[in-house]
Amino acid sequence: MPKLKKRKVKEKEAKPTPNLKARHPQRMKKLEIKMKINLKTVLTWFLIGFLVLSFFFSLRGPVPRGEKKLTEVLNDIKNKQIEEVGIEGDTLFIEYKDGSLYSSRKEPQVSFDEILKNADIDPLSLNFEIKDQSMLKAWGSILEILLPVVLTGLIFLWIFKQARGAQDSIFAFGKSKAKLFAKGKQHVTFADVGGVDEAKRELEEVVDFLKHPKKYRALGARTPKGALLIGPSGTGKTLLAQAVAGEANAPFFSMAGSEFMEMLVGVGSARMRDLFKTAKKAAPSIIFIDEIDAIGRARGLGVSGGHDEREQTLNQLLVEMDGFTPNDNVIVLAATNRGDLLDPALMRPGRFDRRVILDLPDIEGRKMILNIHCKGKPFDKSVDWDRTAKRTVGFSGADLENMLNEAAILAARENKRAINWDDIEEAATKVKLGPEKKRLQTKLDRKMTAYHEAGHAVVTYSLPKMDSVHRVSIISRGMALGYTLIPPKRDRIHETKSHLLETIVSLLGGRAAEEIQFKEFTSGASSDISKATTVARKMVIEYGMSDLGPINLGPQIDVAEWGKTYFQPSEISPEMAAKVDKEVKKIVDECYEKAVGILRTNKKKLDLIAEKLVKKETLEGEEFERLMKTSKQ
Repeated sequence: MPKLKKRKVKEKEAKPTPNLKARHPQRMKKLEIKMKINLKTVLTWFLIGFLVLSFFFSLRGPVPRGEKKLTEVLNDIKNKQIEEVGIEGDTLFIEYKDGSLYSSRKEPQVSFDEILKNADIDPLSLNFEIKDQSMLKAWGSILEILLPVVLTGLIFLWIFKQARGAQDSIFAFGKSKAKLFAKGKQHVTFADVGGVDEAKRELEEVVDFLKHPKKYRALGARTPKGALLIGPSGTGKTLLAQAVAGEANAPFFSMAGSEFMEMLVGVGSARMRDLFKTAKKAAPSIIFIDEIDAIGRARGLGVSGGHDEREQTLNQLLVEMDGFTPNDNVIVLAATNRGDLLDPALMRPGRFDRRVILDLPDIEGRKMILNIHCKGKPFDKSVDWDRTAKRTVGFSGADLENMLNEAAILAARENKRAINWDDIEEAATKVKLGPEKKRLQTKLDRKMTAYHEAGHAVVTYSLPKMDSVHRVSIISRGMALGYTLIPPKRDRIHETKSHLLETIVSLLGGRAAEEIQFKEFTSGASSDISKATTVARKMVIEYGMSDLGPINLGPQIDVAEWGKTYFQPSEISPEMAAKVDKEVKKIVDECYEKAVGILRTNKKKLDLIAEKLVKKETLEGEEFERLMKTSKQ
């Protein structure tokens, strides 16, 4: 036994428990408070139940073992085996000297003294007690009926209170639901944000306004009323707001645009008033409204009239930001990916003074983002971050973070000690196209898919202004039976007419290969045809890259009088619409004929790539280019 004790002590010393309280003091403090409250509640209910049950069972007294006949009881009294007799009405409780308890019944309306005398027993030789327990018995019966009902009701009341949780009562609908982040409670800083240097600089100035207001007021500068973050999803708008909360030496109130809306009329504007009232009391402070397009869309476009709940909430926001009552030392941050839908009155200077535009990161921005998110993950020496940044053109910050997380999951699944380049490559493909799918396909289906993807690859390789092929595969991912990856080599800012035309030719390479090899068309080219048609139509109606000239023939975004913004349908004649359709068809037909011509010229290369795909399923870019260079026409 001593050996076992020593062994346990050694094991405890060898594996010390982590000091969670030292790492997360605020989280542990909340946990301790909750545990204390829960333990107190449980002990209180347990004590009440114990006392009630004890009182109930004490009223009922000890339970007799059984019932005996009166003649047996009288014989036991004569034999001096009975210690005491209790009398309750016509019921006798007989306690024997060995401690056992039995019950018996006497004749009604006959006293126990008379029964003893008739049996030639001296009443003075026996201890017996007459107990009037009618009142106690009545209370016991009442408690036996009411106790389960009362306990059930208390349990349901406790459940309803717990279910309600933090929900407001009927009188608190107008209270703001904003989350308050005090100083030190938000651990995200500007160092955790990468790839958006210009946006960081704009918001760093806002934070500096709050930290050092005298420096700016000395030069006559006023604090910006608001900053609007606009950009595609995943570019870091909410992350930047969290960084402001972590850097600012001021209270930070966060609320989503949808939280202002309820089924009750007037709740949105009431919550907006309460939010600004609370922020003004804590001034200088910051308010962050995420997805502001939920309440900030342009007025006058709806069908519900001027008393629409959303419009009333927007009106209240406009008044609070810059109304008759001055709003000092409260800065409003807002984020949206639909800046084109916001009301002009909300966008004007004096309300949102700054528009911070966030775009997809360039190659240097992607390097910074990868450097931030790679911390805490072991990587193999084969990982080249410059190559990774070039491989991920078009990825947002959220895509890059998800890619590294997927790479870590793939490495852990294969029991690796570090993440290598193959894991990152597979994760990047998975983020954009989805996971691999093993679908049952016939030999003909596999051959059709192989020729389709080989057509894309061969046509792309033959076009001078197209980027190089990165991978060709007939492994199903997402909704596609195969794919041809052609990632851009660089961040493309301007699109030229020649590059757009070659893009359409590349998209139609799969359909052209089907026609050349099988003299048949399949439904697998539907997505390619849709993308090619979209590009061609934009060239005609938006970019002015057709024989119709530099005319925008699409729907217009117009700003009419009184600041109303609305989408005006395209005002073109039926004759011009027919010309647009003819130009689109002309572009697509010419590109398709060019794709067919390229594949007829390179038929042997098409067959070789398709055969390799049927055998190996996937061809990397280096192997594909080697096959294209070594094979003959």
